[in-house]
Amino acid sequence: MSERLFINQLSEQTQVDDVYRAADKQLRANRQGNKYILLKLADRTGTLTGMFWNAEDRDFERCQDSEYLHVKGRTQIYNGNMQMIVTGISPVDPSQVDPADFDMFDASASEQAFARLKELLGSVRNIHLRQLLDACLADEEFMTRFKQSPAAVTNHHAFPGGLLRHTVDLIELAQLIGPRYPQLDIDLLTTGAFLHDIGKTEELSSGGELTYTDRGQLVGHIVIGVQYLADRIAVVEAETKSPFPVQLKWHLEHLILSHHGLLEYGSPKVPLTREAIALHHLDNLDAKLAAATSIIDSDISGDKNWTNYNPSMGKKLWKSPIE
Repeated sequence: MSERLFINQLSEQTQVDDVYRAADKQLRANRQGNKYILLKLADRTGTLTGMFWNAEDRDFERCQDSEYLHVKGRTQIYNGNMQMIVTGISPVDPSQVDPADFDMFDASASEQAFARLKELLGSVRNIHLRQLLDACLADEEFMTRFKQSPAAVTNHHAFPGGLLRHTVDLIELAQLIGPRYPQLDIDLLTTGAFLHDIGKTEELSSGGELTYTDRGQLVGHIVIGVQYLADRIAVVEAETKSPFPVQLKWHLEHLILSHHGLLEYGSPKVPLTREAIALHHLDNLDAKLAAATSIIDSDISGDKNWTNYNPSMGKKLWKSPIE
């Protein structure tokens, strides 16, 4: 095989002969009854859909239990997205691959972001919020998941470590606007920004393909987040031997419950406090800009100025530098 081409290096009509992780594989039949294998191929730089037409049962059976596949084929553009027409697949022994080629988690970047997170949270002066944050940071099992979790399956910060990156960026935004709006309780907003997506540590799976866990499908990160908050408050109360302020707890719960902004977007409550209004809009700002940046950076359109139409955004995006 030639020198490895990662998924983000592939262009149209690239001949491929390399090993990829099979994030998903399904044997399907088209309307004429002809079978094909739908593949989701992955490496450390991203994912790519592969279509193996006119497949036979034995093709699928011999690769069904293999995490890694040797894939032959050619790339093409379909509906504005890169995909691969696969002409051959064979299983690969995991001992024959370099895990670094497939691990999307950047441990070094995560540790840098985590150090910044602790620095930002260290600015909180409210004693009760400080104790709560310390109880969260002391939860080693949780923090390990938090460092590795994505913020989403698609759209924004959809990579292992994305939740931590999104959280740090959001807290920085919250603390940036604080001096402009002295009516805001920045300690409360900072803590809410840290907690708002905390349930995604259990809603989403970062091992292999980014997917929803069973609990994530059934319960969702907002409810999981409120439950985790209650757990940490109980820890604080046990350690301090004093009750956590009830109204402060309500406001923290409200920040988690309302951060999506609208009922139709999954929030059981709309934002009713200044901190909740700020959190919702800052969260949306960071998510939307991160999604737009990802779309522009990965766009394969031949147009120098515009991306392909993006269904999640509902529009094309301008991508050329302004002259």
